[in-house]
Amino acid sequence: MTQQNASGRAARRGSGGITLSDVSKLAGVSAITVSRALNTPDRVSPETRERVRLAVERTGYVPNLLAGGLASNRSRLVAAVVPTIAGPVFLETVQALTEALAEKGYQLMLGQSGYDNSREDALIDAIVGRRPDGIVLTGIMRSADGRRRLLASGIPVVETWDLTPTPVDMLVGFSHEQVGLATAQFLHRKGYRRPAIVTGDDRRAHLRRAGFEQAWKALGGAAVPVRDVPAPTTLGSGRAALSELLASDAGIDVVACSSDALAHGVITEAQARGLRVPQDVGVMGFGDLAFAQHAHPAITTVRIDGTAIGRQAARFIVERAEGRAVEHKVLDLGFSLIERASA
Repeated sequence: MTQQNASGRAARRGSGGITLSDVSKLAGVSAITVSRALNTPDRVSPETRERVRLAVERTGYVPNLLAGGLASNRSRLVAAVVPTIAGPVFLETVQALTEALAEKGYQLMLGQSGYDNSREDALIDAIVGRRPDGIVLTGIMRSADGRRRLLASGIPVVETWDLTPTPVDMLVGFSHEQVGLATAQFLHRKGYRRPAIVTGDDRRAHLRRAGFEQAWKALGGAAVPVRDVPAPTTLGSGRAALSELLASDAGIDVVACSSDALAHGVITEAQARGLRVPQDVGVMGFGDLAFAQHAHPAITTVRIDGTAIGRQAARFIVERAEGRAVEHKVLDLGFSLIERASA
């Protein structure tokens, strides 16, 4: 014996779950009226909406969003992929994305790809198979197979935290090469002449390194010593990297770091060795994380507006999911140099 749910699909009896039929009986209305009250509330009267709301509250009923999504070809879900949830650098974007989507009735699913992107293709397959209304990626899609799958899916895609003239679909971000270039020019203007770089081993950090080295060479500077550390970067890896740099070249006068966490570690190690920051060695970070302005000394860094990235990505997804055209598919939001006491 079966019964029908709001999408016309049979629901098994004896599962122990509260059904739409249970809610309709308690509210004293038909199942289709309950469905309308939950999914298109403007189509029913305020009195009916209140009766349904009370029945839902009393029963603890949770609508079958998958069934409703299949019926309307809309899941109301958006999937986001970040390299890691262990580091705080992407949290501002994820928070803004979550809030902006929720304002429009969408929910966010979060996946973790790792910095080496070894899980990215498998994760993309799993996400596409669940047919979300949109996909938000951190960085640009590098795998040719993954790119083909995304294009074939027809699902709106927004790449973030990077810049390319040829995105899969839409993009909101900034140029990492330009960050590196601007950092080098800033430190040169401040009088530094013997910089070193401490960088995570991920692609975006290496783009910033390349921009720095190119700019420094153009400014007439010598080769820049570099220490790579595993991503996600930490305070500990910053301490270890400065220790190695000082052991091999004690003449450096500033360290440009690919994250604020590394910069904090470099400052900590310098102070532990009796070096003054910035008098003996300057330090610059990236990200402008919450602690950067409260460190001692406060960290000079590069500010990325993660909130603006998240909210714009949400706007892109919602516009496309609701059938509206997106005029400008690539947005460069840029970055800001934040000068504080460390450099």
